[in-house]
Amino acid sequence: MNPDLLRGNLDLILLTLLEHTPLYGFAIIQAAKDRTGGYFDFKEGSLYPALHRLEADGLLAAQYGETGRNGKPRKYYAITDLGRQSLAAKRQEFAAFTGAVHQLGGNGA
Repeated sequence: MNPDLLRGNLDLILLTLLEHTPLYGFAIIQAAKDRTGGYFDFKEGSLYPALHRLEADGLLAAQYGETGRNGKPRKYYAITDLGRQSLAAKRQEFAAFTGAVHQLGGNGA
């Protein structure tokens, strides 16, 4: 996977993963991998800064939940109402973009 494509769509991907249920970091990594057949394999070094940025922007809210194997509580991220609005807008942008790319390439794109 081209890392530039991931960077340009990371917010859309993370908000989509958190749309229906709050998840903690490793669970987000695993869900992305499982739901895409391994295509998205996030590294912690790119995931956590993005989660913190989305939280600071008010698109995600975090709270501590169950304790992990290390004895520390896990931080669960949940999409906010503002995050849902942003997700809807990002989906529209992505659909318009991919539609335009398909038009450029005809049936082969």
